[in-house]
Amino acid sequence: MNLEDIQSLCEKLKGTTTDIKWEDHLCFNVGDKMYLITSPDRFPISASFKATEEDFELLCERQGFIPAPYLARYRWVHLDDISRLSALEWEKYILSSYQLVVNKLPASVKKNLRA
Repeated sequence: MNLEDIQSLCEKLKGTTTDIKWEDHLCFNVGDKMYLITSPDRFPISASFKATEEDFELLCERQGFIPAPYLARYRWVHLDDISRLSALEWEKYILSSYQLVVNKLPASVKKNLRA
């Protein structure tokens, strides 16, 4: 997977927006809340995303993953190279992160996403 493939997956999710934070991080958001952070200007391209409690534990045991700096308490993981995950894994973890964030959004924002 490359960044364009990941971006394409994110753009299919309803309400997804993008912005640049911290000067060089491409962030994917829903309801103004981040669900995926990438660093397209670095090599290799790295990424961070929110995970379920179970996935957080499993992913942090894999090579290339660590608890995300500053966000680990919210169960975000950091991946040092986006190519470490297969297309199927990316699809799973992006959708999971998106859904975890959507679940915490205010009811009015969720309603707009369903409309």
